[in-house]
Amino acid sequence: MPTLRSLLLLAALPLLAAPPLPDTPRRPVADTYQGVRVSEDYRWLEASGDPAVKAWSAAQNDRSRAYLDGLPGRAALKARIEGLIRGESVDYQVEAVRAGLLFAYRIDPRKQQPALVTLSSTDAARSERVLLDPNILDASGAVAMDWFVVSPDGRRVGVSLSRGGSEAGDLHLFDAASGQPVGEIIPHVQNGTAGGSMAFNADASGFWYTRYPRGGERPAADAAFYQQIWFHRIGTATEADTCELGAGLPKVAECLLQTKADGRWVLAEIKNGDGGEVAFRIRRTEPGSAWIPLSGFRDRITKAAFGTDDSLWLLSLKQAPRGRLLRLDLAGTPALARARTVVPPSDGAIESFLPTASRLYVQDVLGGPSRIRVFTLEGRRLKDLPILPVSWAGAMVPLGGDDLLFRNDSFTVPAATWSLRSGVLARTALARTSPADFGDVEVLRRTVPGRDGTPIPVTILKRRGTALDGQSPLLLYAYGGFGVSEVPGFSPLRRIWLDRGGLWAVANIRGGAEFGDPWHQAGRLLKKQNCFDDFHACARWLIDNHFTSPARLAIMGGSNGGLLMGAVLTQHPDLCRAVVSEVGIYDMLRNELTPNGVFNVLEYGSVRDPAQFRALYGYSPLHHVRDGAAYPAVLLTTGANDPRVEPWQSRKFCARLQAASSSGRPVFLRTSENAGHGIGSSLDETIAEATDIYGFLMDQLGMH
Repeated sequence: MPTLRSLLLLAALPLLAAPPLPDTPRRPVADTYQGVRVSEDYRWLEASGDPAVKAWSAAQNDRSRAYLDGLPGRAALKARIEGLIRGESVDYQVEAVRAGLLFAYRIDPRKQQPALVTLSSTDAARSERVLLDPNILDASGAVAMDWFVVSPDGRRVGVSLSRGGSEAGDLHLFDAASGQPVGEIIPHVQNGTAGGSMAFNADASGFWYTRYPRGGERPAADAAFYQQIWFHRIGTATEADTCELGAGLPKVAECLLQTKADGRWVLAEIKNGDGGEVAFRIRRTEPGSAWIPLSGFRDRITKAAFGTDDSLWLLSLKQAPRGRLLRLDLAGTPALARARTVVPPSDGAIESFLPTASRLYVQDVLGGPSRIRVFTLEGRRLKDLPILPVSWAGAMVPLGGDDLLFRNDSFTVPAATWSLRSGVLARTALARTSPADFGDVEVLRRTVPGRDGTPIPVTILKRRGTALDGQSPLLLYAYGGFGVSEVPGFSPLRRIWLDRGGLWAVANIRGGAEFGDPWHQAGRLLKKQNCFDDFHACARWLIDNHFTSPARLAIMGGSNGGLLMGAVLTQHPDLCRAVVSEVGIYDMLRNELTPNGVFNVLEYGSVRDPAQFRALYGYSPLHHVRDGAAYPAVLLTTGANDPRVEPWQSRKFCARLQAASSSGRPVFLRTSENAGHGIGSSLDETIAEATDIYGFLMDQLGMH
């Protein structure tokens, strides 16, 4: 319970009054699921093209802007955020090395979008040459690179370009030497639901690519499904392309392609939606070769990487929930039965791995932080690579021989690219610098008992000397879904929060993969409630141990983390003072009627299954808003072009909360007309959203 002191403090906070609410009619409709009649009042807000919905959304935006733009100190806050972001150095994220050149994203904090460059060396940025700069294509930052792929010989690069955060990308080819376009533009190889990919053949005369239905091939409702793999020969019409993998693939197939460095093999990773099921097929790149089934969904092979010799390395979760690594000889016809275990299961969960000439580098996650183990190809463990404490290390890129590059950053140290050459580890010049200094910040790792006794890691950032008297503002963040691990990472904007006397925390709740596949399985389908219970347990522990109090606690999450926010605030409305929920899912009964919601069924479940319906209905945030409950202040954000979570999710939840809450605390909806799910957002949009979020939280928690 809040202390008297915290209640008096909160009562004295100079909060800005919220403008009046727009008129939101109730239009009741009802559906029956598994014999249960479920009604709602705001179904009409799902019609994005309806003029009434557009007017309502604009009115909500006007209301939000009146409050956010009128916050005291907003101009200074935005200037501080701009200074921290634009004051960082140019950053280079190396994705591939071909023919002695490093192909990298160049992230310039003074430009709207990253550019694609080549580097002749890691020693100095002056070695760079720009291949493609989306800022030249559109100065507003509306054009973004979804991904790029370099041919085995380094002569050609394929780039997916999309607009406005839509993630609906067309494939463009470029000559790596001249930067000039090559061949034809392949339409819609990338989408926000299933993503996209491509892989060149040995001589870069053609490539395999992901293709969505075109024209009248399927009904319009299926345009985001039935991803297939086709082959295109450069210089020919796309209408002459051939389908190589299509029949038998799931409706929710998500395909990722990779070519072996010597150009002899191409591998297709095929996911069955978002639930963690993966299959692999492989073929030689010579014309006329056939695709060979390598593993199916039940084989529990989840990742693969080509060796430098004639081998394929596989991550298996079968009888190894945290993963073991197999080596498969590609001589003859590849068969999974011939694969042998080289790296057995350990105390860490394998996230990624890189085989080189005589070494195998294995990146593990240990409840959040990383470790990089080193083995011989026969499986003898050598000395681990030294990395920063409580940090993330990964993005390993081979340099030839046993040399490699990798990235490493922590909560307090910006990301840097490190090189291992001839056994010597060195920090390269491709290192990010920041005007934010975290030298006075300590990182505390604690373990919190969950509702069922499961230990849940939580990490807290605090300035040294901050008193743990329960009066500090604290922002707690989590995700908890789809087997995505919440790992350490640097953000200069946390300096703003810490400088105002705040604490910042992240919880490694179930649903991620911080402890391997069991951690994921314990937070999906019928066990999704574990995620919400874990988060609540972490928040209560922080309160009970005097890091903060309910009156000084804010919580934040996005996408699946937005679902987390919706569930926590409806299940525990007295837990915290303010909530920021970005691009969240709130109506779990109608989510599967959306394109991306179909992909989510293997993670969340379906109302068509009786047990899964009961679980979904049991926590669906929209359906658990109670009239008269005293809800915290809430800021909901969404993007008009979001391909992953429909904006109507936020509209309906906003309307329901505004009608129900008795606390007098505001519920705001922020819709960006020029953004999507946040992927590919322009720098201006990133700064604007950060200013709104920090302004809202600081006002609600009295951090002026």
